[in-house]
Amino acid sequence: MGISDLKGKETVIQDTPFGYTMSVIGGKWKMAILYVLSAKPSIRFNEMQRQLGAVTYKVLSAQLKELEADGLVKRVEYPQIPPKVEYSLTPKGQTLLPVLEQLCEWGAQNR
Repeated sequence: MGISDLKGKETVIQDTPFGYTMSVIGGKWKMAILYVLSAKPSIRFNEMQRQLGAVTYKVLSAQLKELEADGLVKRVEYPQIPPKVEYSLTPKGQTLLPVLEQLCEWGAQNR
């Protein structure tokens, strides 16, 4: 169901595929997190935080947990001291890469 399917109909946005998509990728940092993860096969928390810039530890942690719960991000914890945790995109998360690419193209054309 796309935008053209909804023309002229009264619907609640959260009940549409668009609403579901926004519930999964909405939020200030989620798309940026997915962008960083698209560039590297796996990345550690602190490295991701450095690349994102102004995000706090608490917010980044919460956003990653939400993305993991939605099946877009995989978290691997290695049993060692000090603890090592890496994040990567799941196959479901990788299906968003063409959308990210289109957003990048739009940004380059309309900057």
